[in-house]
Amino acid sequence: MSAADTPLLAVHGLRAAYGKIEALKGIDLEIRRGEIVTLIGANGAGKSTLMMTIFGRPRAKAGRIEFDGHDITGAATHQIARMRIAQSPEGRRIFPRMTVAENLQMGADATESNDVDRAASLERVLTLFPRLKERMIQRGGTLSGGEQQMLAIGRALMSRPRLLMLDEPSLGLAPLIARQIFDAIRILNRDDGLTVLVVEQNANHALRLAHRGYVMVNGLITLSGTGAELLARPEIRAAYLEGGRTA
Repeated sequence: MSAADTPLLAVHGLRAAYGKIEALKGIDLEIRRGEIVTLIGANGAGKSTLMMTIFGRPRAKAGRIEFDGHDITGAATHQIARMRIAQSPEGRRIFPRMTVAENLQMGADATESNDVDRAASLERVLTLFPRLKERMIQRGGTLSGGEQQMLAIGRALMSRPRLLMLDEPSLGLAPLIARQIFDAIRILNRDDGLTVLVVEQNANHALRLAHRGYVMVNGLITLSGTGAELLARPEIRAAYLEGGRTA
């Protein structure tokens, strides 16, 4: 298999646990270069645990994680970040006492980059999210929920990631702001070729955005296919789309 054919991220038989509770029960998943892949499922399915395990916390109990053909299963979180995998976690987790500018600087500090790269990354973030440009000297904790989500994604983008992992980017946001977030993801993928993994409860938006998707139930992948294929499946519509449910 050539380098171009090797998945950017491949997960094989991945297991993870919190104490005696097994959260991941043998996950197989791959993401090809330039794809948007979404992971949907109900609360407690293991979606966030999978993303966190890829990023090194919690550590995998069994299985293998490969990034660009290299085994990163036992790598520390800071080592994974230096490979240019970036994560915007659920709940945003910005630094509330730091300004917007300082939060973005923290993202740039996660990887080794020169001043030219940092300036280019900052320009890209502020083009995607012009509202942040108006808030550069404002403390992160005083931003609205939508602005904090923009900041969390912008901070991840400052590391110039090859793989961007987003955990519940639309959670708690007004529909208009959520649409802006999804539009930004689409632009990053279309114009910059950025590879993106999205964990999302809004299945309708997520599957329309994604090239491919996976469905998780109780720590297992139960279905996979293109976004359009999964949207068309009656069981997906019944479980995640009908009756106003987006879990």
